[in-house]
Amino acid sequence: MGANEIVIIVTRTFATYFIILLIFRLMGKREIGELSIIDLVVFVMLAEIGVFSIEEPQDEFMHAVIPMVLLLFIQRGTAWISLKSRTFRTLVDGRPSVIIKKGNIDEEEMRKQRYNFDDLMMQLREQGVRSIGDVDFAILEPSGKLSVYEKKDDTDSQAYILPLIIDGEIQLENLRYNDKEEEWLKAELHRRGYHCIENISFLTIDQHNEWYIDEFDKEKEE
Repeated sequence: MGANEIVIIVTRTFATYFIILLIFRLMGKREIGELSIIDLVVFVMLAEIGVFSIEEPQDEFMHAVIPMVLLLFIQRGTAWISLKSRTFRTLVDGRPSVIIKKGNIDEEEMRKQRYNFDDLMMQLREQGVRSIGDVDFAILEPSGKLSVYEKKDDTDSQAYILPLIIDGEIQLENLRYNDKEEEWLKAELHRRGYHCIENISFLTIDQHNEWYIDEFDKEKEE
């Protein structure tokens, strides 16, 4: 390896580092444990392209830069689609799965998620939970993290709050978890002065029947 190739490799290493750093910054803030499948694929491909650009000094550097920039546009484009379409967001990121509901383990949901009792017990221990009997709700997040809600005491259940409307769409599955029907929700909203569900961006109801309703910004409606 000649001195000229060494200079090229060193230069490309620095250039690749700063290009990938810039791309990561432009992709937006997100914790590593919360990466979507698309984010993870983009990261892996960026790493492969970066290695290729350094290990092949005789090849044009732009042959590596162009696919890096293209991956940035792909990631930004899919992120924009995710903001606009819950269906796409669910398809790509998945959705939370309730593993324990009101102290009862949902074995069928565990099988669907290929999640076994060893995984469950390990993640419960990591959060300082000594017994499944102490758990009111446990939700397996799309990132693989287990969110645990422990019982306050034997009589007061700390209910897990599920969104009933997201992006103007009623979440029928979450309604069923709360033992409610779509007609009931529409009637309650109508009674509170909300006549168009499509205008509601987010709605939850806690265990004390406190309603949180957020409507789309006027700019979006216009």
